[in-house]
Amino acid sequence: MKQQTLSRVCAMMLGIGALAVSFQAQANDELVKLSKDSANWSMPAGDYANQRHSALKQITVANASKLRPVWSFSTGVLRGHEGGPLIIGDVMYVHTPFPNKVFALDLNDNGRIIWVYEPKQDPDVIPVMCCDTVNRGVAYGDGKIILHQADNGLVALNAKTGKEVWKVMTGDAKKGETGTSAPLVIKDKVMVGISGGEFGIQGRLMSFNLKDGSKAWTAYSVGTDDQILFDDKTTAMGKPVGKDSSIKTWQGDQWKTGGGSTWGWISYDPDTNLVYYGSGNPSTWNPVQRPGDNKWSMTVFARDADTGVAKWVYQMTPHDEWDYDGINEMILANTKVNGKETKALVHFDRNGFAYVLDRVTGELLQANKFDPAVNWATGVNLKTGLPDRVKKYSTEAGGEDHNTKGICPAALGSKDEQPASFDPKTHMFYVPTNHVCMDYEPFKVSYTAGQPFVGATLSMFPPAGEDHLGNFIAYDVDKGKINWSIPETFSVWAGALSTDSGVVFYGTLDGFLKAVDAKNGKLLYKYKTPSGIIGNVTPYEHKGKEYIAVLSGVGGWAGIGMAAGLAGDTEGLGAVGAYKALSSYTQLGGVLTVFAVE
Repeated sequence: MKQQTLSRVCAMMLGIGALAVSFQAQANDELVKLSKDSANWSMPAGDYANQRHSALKQITVANASKLRPVWSFSTGVLRGHEGGPLIIGDVMYVHTPFPNKVFALDLNDNGRIIWVYEPKQDPDVIPVMCCDTVNRGVAYGDGKIILHQADNGLVALNAKTGKEVWKVMTGDAKKGETGTSAPLVIKDKVMVGISGGEFGIQGRLMSFNLKDGSKAWTAYSVGTDDQILFDDKTTAMGKPVGKDSSIKTWQGDQWKTGGGSTWGWISYDPDTNLVYYGSGNPSTWNPVQRPGDNKWSMTVFARDADTGVAKWVYQMTPHDEWDYDGINEMILANTKVNGKETKALVHFDRNGFAYVLDRVTGELLQANKFDPAVNWATGVNLKTGLPDRVKKYSTEAGGEDHNTKGICPAALGSKDEQPASFDPKTHMFYVPTNHVCMDYEPFKVSYTAGQPFVGATLSMFPPAGEDHLGNFIAYDVDKGKINWSIPETFSVWAGALSTDSGVVFYGTLDGFLKAVDAKNGKLLYKYKTPSGIIGNVTPYEHKGKEYIAVLSGVGGWAGIGMAAGLAGDTEGLGAVGAYKALSSYTQLGGVLTVFAVE
């Protein structure tokens, strides 16, 4: 009798295991299939590799001048519209900044609204959103649309009806934790990070079960080994990280409010089963108050997708003194590096260096400036991985209340969250950049939960002798240099898109969608949308015709002065003064514009 019972239990457990494996395969296989069909845009970056490249080729160098806006849609929300829509079959899913509406639009019926979801959130979350009330997009998997709300609610919606399937909380807004990032579905899990580095949070990446929202694992950026999910095989620069590698680099318990937020993009390599992402600034911005390397803020993480355990890490800016968050996208590209075909991870960091690592081992292969104005460091030592700093531009060298002047780049970096594109045919990267410098004065600040934990006053401006704040560049990783560059009046804060036909798209802060020749940057087409563009250009095909969609709605860090009604030059963490002229070129808005060749 006992043997029969045991047999039944074993059979039942095997059945449950088989169901779990079946669900995992089903959820992942559907999404992978969708991502390989260029008619869709089924992930925030188009694919797991974060390449933002489309195989569509109807819009060409020869006919791009015939592009025309063919329909548009107002979201009804002002402030910064980052990210971009998803296109799954005949339905487009459009998101907004706070209050984080999601619209399902019928592409067969002139964008008719199939359903709209508007979460009920406490508006008190708005003051603890560092740099505008942005949201970078939704994810799709297993018939669900996944939204990360400002108040940290992670919600799964029925893709057909918009009804809530499940909802969990990822953080506590009263501590300054907020949700601004786009989730990513990997197999049967949903991965998402958290914002709040300016409020002294303890940053982390979280994994939830797609089926019911239950927690799978949490991996912190800073803290104890069991919190960060390090084991004895985890390496940094090819060597074991060792015991207590993070807390040893913080004074006392500072790591508990150490930042390292994870609000950027996530990528995934199915061949290695590794998830890649970056962590943000250490808290506070005043480096005098937190001696040490402050590991593992400002770090590239490579983690096992199933367990969260880190395989390798690489810290780009130890003991950050400038707010050079490492959250920018990790582009997975099989390309030439130093003349050799490599399974590479390419990362254009806020600190102004383009890093190339072996994505399997974490070996640092290359690090070169992608903005000639960068001056805080002369280069990066490939053996140690450490930047060669220039003492003149240290923000702690003069102590608190000392104003260090002329640092390049500014805190918003040579590139912020606006994602680059990679063309696997030309092996060229197309990168939206900032061309901004700053003065930086740290001051003493005390930690209080839910209150800003910044401790620095900033002013921002163009590099000396120049009058533009942005460039759109083509970057050659094999040669480690810029191939061509297009100056823009303001930062290029929109995500780029490259296509198989040799046309590259991007948007500008003053509101233009632009199409250029991938070979030389020659302008092929431009159109001024209703507001400044900080959204990501998104392609799709419907009924055999290629379309280009983009959200316009000025805001984000660069547009925070307009979005939040700020006027002081040092407000908005220094951005307001630099972008004051932006209001003469565009105004607030929230519009999706769709283009096609007519």
